[in-house]
Amino acid sequence: MDKIRLEIVGMSYSQSQSGAYALILGEVKGNRRLPIIIGGFEAQAIAVELEKMKPTRPLTHDLFKSFADTYLVQIKEVIIDQFKQGVFHAKLVCVQNKVESLIDSRTSDAVALAIRFKCPIYTYEKIMAEAGMLMDENPNSAPELVSPVEEAPEPAFEEHTLSELEEMLEKAVEQEDYEKASLIRDEIRKRKKK
Repeated sequence: MDKIRLEIVGMSYSQSQSGAYALILGEVKGNRRLPIIIGGFEAQAIAVELEKMKPTRPLTHDLFKSFADTYLVQIKEVIIDQFKQGVFHAKLVCVQNKVESLIDSRTSDAVALAIRFKCPIYTYEKIMAEAGMLMDENPNSAPELVSPVEEAPEPAFEEHTLSELEEMLEKAVEQEDYEKASLIRDEIRKRKKK
């Protein structure tokens, strides 16, 4: 199965879940985005490493990195390999003494470790097809961090028709509001299964 390489495009406060964040991973050679809701601790662990900040005491992911370095364990790559009931699952592909092992991980932890080990993040086409968002990008513009927008709450998606939802999905993707787009996508899929 061919792997699709991903990169971190941005992160914002979750507008649907208090204390949560939306981590946006983008296809390296494509225009699809994978929005993943993560906890505040994992968002902090990712942001600290991306910004090259040095906390006064090591975070859990830093401790894991030190432990792995001490025992000559390397993370070769991270693979987001499943999307079940709206939850992403990942595997760490680890190598020690030329022996490769797979370790289950929450996706947020896997991404935080991938940054520290400077290893690639991948997913499969089936995951992108099911949970990804297609972007019409201007090839001259670089990806930007997604910033939270304070707006009046929208009516519940259940109150909209399927065609209205499809229009809302298109608009949310155009505005790079991936979290909202993923919620709308889930509602559309739920209705089409009926």
